[in-house]
Amino acid sequence: MPPRFAFTVHARSGKARTGVIAMKRGSIRTPAFMPVGTAATVKAMKPETVRETGADILLGNTYHLMLRPGAERVARLGGLHRFMNWSRPILTDSGGYQVMSLSSLRKITEEGVTFASHLDGSRHMLSPERSMEIQRLLGSDIVMAFDECPRADRPRDEIARSMAMSMRWARRSRDAFDAGGQHAEDAALFGIQQGALDEGLRGESAGALREIGFDGYAIGGLAVGEGQEAMFGVLDYAPGQLPDDRPRYLMGVGKPDDLVGAVLRGVDMFDCVLPTRSGRNGQAFTWGGAVNMRNARHAEDQAPLDAKCGCAVCGTYSRAYLHHLTKAGEMLGAMLLTEHNLSFYQTLMAAMRAAIAEDRMAGFAVDFVREYKGAR
Repeated sequence: MPPRFAFTVHARSGKARTGVIAMKRGSIRTPAFMPVGTAATVKAMKPETVRETGADILLGNTYHLMLRPGAERVARLGGLHRFMNWSRPILTDSGGYQVMSLSSLRKITEEGVTFASHLDGSRHMLSPERSMEIQRLLGSDIVMAFDECPRADRPRDEIARSMAMSMRWARRSRDAFDAGGQHAEDAALFGIQQGALDEGLRGESAGALREIGFDGYAIGGLAVGEGQEAMFGVLDYAPGQLPDDRPRYLMGVGKPDDLVGAVLRGVDMFDCVLPTRSGRNGQAFTWGGAVNMRNARHAEDQAPLDAKCGCAVCGTYSRAYLHHLTKAGEMLGAMLLTEHNLSFYQTLMAAMRAAIAEDRMAGFAVDFVREYKGAR
């Protein structure tokens, strides 16, 4: 029988590592990119097509699913996997970040966060205990602890207070998760390191999380406007503050060159809306950089979107056709560009896994960034 949760590192190249997370619903190859299925769907994609791109795991959103269709309803319908026809692992975020970024009239107390729904203004309370309950009702395989994510430009004492409260919430999340019966025996729980751009605060956060003990550890509070240089500055030390024998998950990241730089610094897991959102807005990611398919120079270009890409989109459709679909606002354009972008991201992750296995990750990163940021 597959284990509840087991992480094995198979090879290292500098700080980068490749391995496998084994879970009851399937294995996750690391470094891994998780497509975002915010409302029980990866936008513009069928679940089986998402799997065909190479995805081993999806991300679902606690905040959005608790508001619509509701966690209790999803549970009555057999859980999130059956509801959306995805049989492999699902990671659910805790809802904390969306409460902070999307909700109006929110009030943060030690108990949790009361907020008004961005959909209809209805009032809700999200606490560590309620977040664990929602993720249990959804049937999540990897559950995220409930935390607060302050902006990185806030005063240090404010960030310190927020981090300390998030660590208290992490303890409550651990206790509530462990009280979850069969779900706790089947699923995993990740803690989230906070501390913004401050190495000392992140060290304190990591120490508190280690003391509690989690199956994996996320690096939170980045990709919130601080810029790549500042983010990499934190990643130069933050992964090393977390246990070496557990997966490290960088939340909400990012652009292809962000992923390469983060893997180089020891990160194992990622999620981001960028490949799907960009696809819906006419932007494609290629080995030669990001391409705006609305640009008139593609109007009569019969070449594939990316000659180096082996995805079904690049093997079938021309840039001219994708340009036409995008300019005409046809939904097929969003579908095809999303499929390509997700395929590109998964191909990039596979290429990094191979580079690490062959101990050439540093050279791969230099070559990738040079080509990706070169001439379009």
